[in-house]
Amino acid sequence: MALFNPSRDQVRQFFFDAWAKYKNQQALTDLEVIALQVIQMHPEYHLVLDAPERYMEQAYFPEMGETNPFLHMSLHLSVLEQVAINQPIGIADAYQALKIKHGNESGAQHDLMDCLAESIWQAQRNGQPPNSELYIHCMQAKINT
Repeated sequence: MALFNPSRDQVRQFFFDAWAKYKNQQALTDLEVIALQVIQMHPEYHLVLDAPERYMEQAYFPEMGETNPFLHMSLHLSVLEQVAINQPIGIADAYQALKIKHGNESGAQHDLMDCLAESIWQAQRNGQPPNSELYIHCMQAKINT
């Protein structure tokens, strides 16, 4: 399955399938291996992934303090892909600096995810493509605070 522009249900099914394959000791694709690493960082999502019939259609409302686990895990995957190809340029170095700052990958990824989400939100708000300079500035601020 190509994940370049997946639907909400395709993204959710991807995570459900990766988790089920792992639990059934089936072979995982390279992308599923990365997804599994993200899933294992978030044991609070395991119950969700164990119940696709319940959570495939679940709506999440950020204004009510709800976190969408599928969006959260997808942001992890996006950041890890950006780090792997160093796009935007400098993100790989920022990730390394944040890993040192936090002493772990999770904190570093969450900082970058905050920046990615902010740049996406700003782009949507302004009706423009994401601004890589804003994204990089946010990363630098995370490193320096």
